[in-house]
This record gives sequence, structure tokens and C-alpha cells, in this order.
Amino acid sequence: MEALALERKEEQKRELKERIAQLKKERNAIILAHYYQRDEIQEVADFRGDSFLLAQKAASTDADVIVFCGVHFMGESAKILAPNKTVLIPDERAGCPMADMVNVEGLRALKKQHPNAKVVAYINTSADVKSETDICCTSANAIKVIESVDSDEIIWVPDKNLGDYVSKFTDKKVIIWEGYCNTHDMLTVKDVEEMKAQYPNAQFVVHPECRPEVVKLGDFVGSTTAIIKYCKESEHQEFIVGTEDGTGFQLRMDSPDKTFHFATKYLVCPNMKVNNLKKVVRCLETMQPQIYVPQQVADQARASLERMLQVK
Repeated sequence: MEALALERKEEQKRELKERIAQLKKERNAIILAHYYQRDEIQEVADFRGDSFLLAQKAASTDADVIVFCGVHFMGESAKILAPNKTVLIPDERAGCPMADMVNVEGLRALKKQHPNAKVVAYINTSADVKSETDICCTSANAIKVIESVDSDEIIWVPDKNLGDYVSKFTDKKVIIWEGYCNTHDMLTVKDVEEMKAQYPNAQFVVHPECRPEVVKLGDFVGSTTAIIKYCKESEHQEFIVGTEDGTGFQLRMDSPDKTFHFATKYLVCPNMKVNNLKKVVRCLETMQPQIYVPQQVADQARASLERMLQVK
């Protein structure tokens, strides 16, 4: 019975993938998937990446329709950068708690307290917050972005852990908002030390959204894309991974002969995991839910995102 159930499940998956391929062709659609998505989503994606790579792809694609398999702020960024495209998100409930930790009113109040500061916003923010921002960044380019800003004083929103990390690489004064990623912030020193004891030959690679005391333990610290690249190019064969577990798909694809242990079983973002193949099919069939951003907000936020994309 178990074998039959497994066979039926695989057959359903094949049928869904075939339907997705058909609908993509009919709609002239492209599927963008974040590295934290379920394996089945990453398997059908035309492009996998972190927030920065996906923003670049959304801005440059020739497709008429973008199916954004990520969380809501990512779909907003795609719509802002590609206003003439239809941007779909398979499940509009896919939010980001960290993005919700900063709002326009609070940011405006902080700007009044520091009138000479420029605002650098992590891309993990709403379109409304981006519209109040001088420039956006991702974990992949945050240090370069801060150094590119013509100000000695920076307001950083919303991730305090990433803010603490990047502040160590600049002489500028960084005023840090008190937000955090619920998933990365769960990882503790104890978790890492226990894994290091269990796998003494493994290197610890960690995302800077983790707590500062955890980041200090890293053999390598970097964005999701940087971690994947490092593990692929490294001579080491075994790694303890301190970022969301969906990254394992690309790590295993790029480095099939290497071994990866996630630093704790809790490194799972429930919001990233709400998307599935059935929802991708449904959104392509119905062309819903669509991402909408008011024009005035989009125009102001676009300037912030485009400045980020121009930083080399």
C-alpha cells in the first residue's frame, strides 16, 4: 500500500509539472523561485536565486508573466522593477514577519530624529517602506551599498543582526532598527557547538541574519548565494549550514559529492514553504493572486531599488 501511495504521489507530481510547463508556454510566463522554497518548486523554476538575483531577473526578463515563488515583499519588488509585467504569487499569505517589523510611521519618526542620515533598507521590507528609503540592499551587497551612500550616518532597517554584521565593515555611524528574521534568529551558540562536536571535520557556514554570537563562530559568513558558491568551490567536503533549509536543494545540486548538515532542524521558514505545485498551477490558470503596488509608492520605491542594482 505504501509503495502504491508513493507511486501515485510521484505520478501526480509529474502531471502537475507537465501542466505547469503547458501553462508557462501559453502565458509566456517565467517562474522565479527563492532558494528557501520547497524542492518541488525549485525543480520547476526557470531561475533560482536569493533576493538580489531574483530582483535582477525580474528587472530584465522578456516574459509577460512572472510567477514569484517567494514571499510577498519579493513579489512587490518584482512588480516595482517590472511594472508592465503581470506578477503572480501562488499564495498571498506568504508574508515576512521581519518585513512587518518596520512601518512607514516609525521610519519617518526615526528620520526626523536623524535628519542628516540616509536610509538603507534591506530588501526584506514592504513597498511602502522602500518608498521612504534612499537605497535598498540585500545581504549579498549590503556592505557595498552602505559604502556607496553619500552620508556618514546611516539608518538601517529592519534586521538588527545583519545591521550589526555590516556595521563592522564601515566607519559610518549605523543606527539599527530592532527587527530580525524569526527563522535565522532561532539558531543558538549551543546548537552550533553541539553540531561542531558531532561533526568535527565540518566547516560552519552561516548567514549574517543569524545572531552576532552565532555569526562569530562561522568559518564563512555570507548571503545564501555566497554560501552556495563557497561550498561549491571549497576543498572541504563537509559543512554545517546556518541558513534556511531550502538552500539544501541548490547545495546538493552544485556539490553532490559533499555532505551538508543543517545546524538545527528549526531552520525552516514556514512562510516560504506555503507554496506548492498545485498553487503554481492554480495561479497560472486563474492569473490570480496578482501583486499590485500603487503607482506613487512604486515610483518612489523603484528609485531605491534601481540605485541598489547600480551599485557595483
